[in-house]
Amino acid sequence: MKLNNTSTFISPKKLDPKGSSWTGHIPFVAWLIAELKPNIIVELGTHKGVSFLSFCQSVVENKLPTQVYAIDTWHGDQHVGYYGDDIYMDLEEYVSQNYMSFSHLMRMTFDEGVSKFKDRSIDLLHIDGLHTYEAVKHDFQTWLPKLSENSIVIFHDTFEKKEDFGVYKFWEEILKEYVGFEFKFWHGLGVLLVGKNKNKELLKLSENNGGNEEFKLM
Repeated sequence: MKLNNTSTFISPKKLDPKGSSWTGHIPFVAWLIAELKPNIIVELGTHKGVSFLSFCQSVVENKLPTQVYAIDTWHGDQHVGYYGDDIYMDLEEYVSQNYMSFSHLMRMTFDEGVSKFKDRSIDLLHIDGLHTYEAVKHDFQTWLPKLSENSIVIFHDTFEKKEDFGVYKFWEEILKEYVGFEFKFWHGLGVLLVGKNKNKELLKLSENNGGNEEFKLM
């Protein structure tokens, strides 16, 4: 696809040395943030912070006044496994050294975090918590009132169909109500245009269902 900004050339400054199922989506999300220029980004489910830190890096590189929030208990769940405080502490240290002025780690449940935001205030919401159908549907419905008129919601693992993963089921369902498109590589990334003010470039992508063109890490 023809891009109207070059943010896909992002070179991530911090990646998980053990690998991450999110890495392949970083170029697209860097482009997305440069395109949308969101005022508030909220991520539900952060773990080691691969996606969250790519949001933060993109904000810096595009000189945006964006505030970025990560909400997680940092205890784990049945899909990523359970872990101690070391993952949170490592991420907190890196964030405090690099992105303290605009990034926020909120150690709480998603349901506890929703009351911290004003209605119609969030421009970009990333849902990447527990991946059962019931959980992702609950997260979307709970946070829907907080989404702005320009809002985009992205869902990770929309093409993952193992065990009790149900994001793909909710994705198929929600496309009956909203315009969106999906990248089926790297476990899948669904991009849903929720706000009434639809971005023209994203509408073009939705017409071709994203084209499923892989945004390469450079």
